[in-house]
Amino acid sequence: MRILGLDPGSRVCGYGVIDVQGDVLRYVECGLLTAPEHHSMEQRLGEIATALSEVLTELKPQYCAVEDVFSHQNPRSALALAQARGMALAVIGLAQLTVASYAPALVKKTVTGSGRADKAQVARMVQGFIGLRSLPRADATDALAVAITHARTAAPRTARMVPAVIPRASMTAAPAVAARALRRPAAPRARRGNP
Repeated sequence: MRILGLDPGSRVCGYGVIDVQGDVLRYVECGLLTAPEHHSMEQRLGEIATALSEVLTELKPQYCAVEDVFSHQNPRSALALAQARGMALAVIGLAQLTVASYAPALVKKTVTGSGRADKAQVARMVQGFIGLRSLPRADATDALAVAITHARTAAPRTARMVPAVIPRASMTAAPAVAARALRRPAAPRARRGNP
């Protein structure tokens, strides 16, 4: 089965796609869906929605998992995050896929064993579980962690998470992540690469 994980944001939305084959998790792609900061909120959300729709069409996930909104001290930040999450849910709904939601603490606990793990710990565990040679950007790594959480939570018999063996020399390689940067709403540009 193929799982898309999302870490939604109003300027940057991380995505990560994995395949679950037997008891092994295999990396497919991860990256960032971005929109220029100077654009209005509705433009940014529209541009990210267009890019997310392209990801769904191209990579054809069977399942989607999205990180829940966590409480912010700043109400404006919480509102912007909720709007971005709503946009992602709408795009996924239009693609007639169902969505599972996971709290950030549950994602951390599932991937690292601790609900209070920091981003670096989560990133290293994600790297080990799916055999990445280098660490993607934080938003893409978080999205992969959400996908892994869905694999472990929704299908524990099919995804027992066997860590991949990573050669020591490859751990220091520079990260390479797919970036779908949108410069104009009518003509999105995509740059891709695999870690």
